[in-house]
Amino acid sequence: MAKEALFNVLQNRIDFEGMQVLDLFCGTGSIAFELASRGAAGVIAVDIHFKCVQYVNATAKKLEMDVIKSIRADALKFITSCKDEFDFIFVDPPYELPQLPQIPDRIVDHGLLKPGAWLVLEHASTRKMVAHPNLIETRKYGYSSFSFYQF
Repeated sequence: MAKEALFNVLQNRIDFEGMQVLDLFCGTGSIAFELASRGAAGVIAVDIHFKCVQYVNATAKKLEMDVIKSIRADALKFITSCKDEFDFIFVDPPYELPQLPQIPDRIVDHGLLKPGAWLVLEHASTRKMVAHPNLIETRKYGYSSFSFYQF
C-alpha cells in the first residue's frame, strides 16, 4: 500500500522517461522494476545480499528489461565509490540502520545527484530525520514514511 501511494505522489511530479535512476537497498527490486516500466533509461539496483541481486538480474532478463543492472555491494560504500550521477534516487535502508538519517547528506556530498534531481528516502515513521534544506515533504503511511528531497 505504501509503495502504491509513493508512486501516486511521484507520477504527479516526475516524468521518469529517459532518466538515470538508482535504487539503493533494492531487495527484490520492486522499485527498480517500477522505474524501468515507467521509462527510465537506466536503473542501477544495489543490494548487499547475493540472492537479491541474483533475483533482480534474473527477473530483469526474463522480462527483457535490459535497462536494469543489479550490483552486489554495501549501499553505504557504494555511495562513496560511485562516479555516476542520477536524476532520481530511491533509498529503502533497514529502518534500524544507524546511519539512515545521514544518507541524504552522504549522497549530496559524493555528487550522485544531477541538478534538479529527486531523492526519496523510506524510513520508519517514528524515526527522527536530520533537518535538510532540500527536504520538500514527508508523507506518513502507517509505520512507513517517505521523505522527498529535490536538488
